[in-house]
Formats: sequence, structure tokens, C-alpha cells
Amino acid sequence: MAKYNIIEKKEKEAAYRSLVSPKMMDEMQEKILNIIVMQKKFRDKDYSAKKLAEELGTNTRYISAVVNVRFHMNYTSFVNKYRIEDAMTILVDKRYQNLRMEEVSDMVGFSNRQSFYASFFRMVGITPREYRMQHLKQHPSMVVPKQRKPRAKRTKTKDKETE
Repeated sequence: MAKYNIIEKKEKEAAYRSLVSPKMMDEMQEKILNIIVMQKKFRDKDYSAKKLAEELGTNTRYISAVVNVRFHMNYTSFVNKYRIEDAMTILVDKRYQNLRMEEVSDMVGFSNRQSFYASFFRMVGITPREYRMQHLKQHPSMVVPKQRKPRAKRTKTKDKETE
């Protein structure tokens, strides 16, 4: 008796994919790229497939079909791809060198640091911090000295002994 009932996963062809004509797919692909990439909506944490569908005057199934067929990934992976690419640019930019990972994550549209790290690692194969460190090792001239925050002046108080 087999302990696990393992069945080979079959690639299902979603019925709604065939309902979208190639011409309509071309148009929607262009519109999706314009909104997500050119308008940088990928940076908006709350910009969902539903909001994109509303903006394009269609439904989420069509958005899903176009993203699946034309970009070979689901909507979340599609958006995260652009977020990670943006993060990679920020991580090696001299101007943003002193940002914490949470700040980078927030800038590119992730709702939390954990999902940022997981997506980054899945796509790049290393953590964002490792990516930044590797780049700095390759380009030492990019290292910007950390700016020190001014310290509050301490006043010395002498304890006077009472006799």
C-alpha cells in the first residue's frame, strides 16, 4: 500500500484564456505594462489586480489571462518582478545607501519586510542585504561614509559627598 497518493500534476488550460482574442491580448498587454511599469503602480502596496481591472474597464479573469499567457506568471509574481528590479537599483544607488531594508521594501511597494526578502531571494537567489554587500565589494568607491547623527551634549555631574 502506497503511503502517499501522488498524482502527476497536469497543466490545465483555463477556459477563459481562449476567450481573449490575440488582438485584445496585445492591447491589454500594452495597457497593463503602461499602468504597472510606466506609471510605477507596482510601488503602490494597495494596487491589486481588481483595481487594475477597474482602471482598464475589464475583469480580473482577463487580467489574469493576459498576465499568464503573455508574461508566463501570475499577477503577484508579475508585480513583484518590477518591485525587485526597482529594489536592486535602489540597493546599489549611492543616494540610498543608508536606508534600512524596511525602508527599501516600503519604497518599492512591499507591505512587509518578510515578503520583500522572500520575493527577492526567490528571484535573485540571495538576500537584499547580501546583494547590497556584494555590489559594494565590487565597487568600493561607492561606499559612502555613514553620516553620524549629532549626539546630545552630556553634562558631567559630580556627586558631592555629604559629610
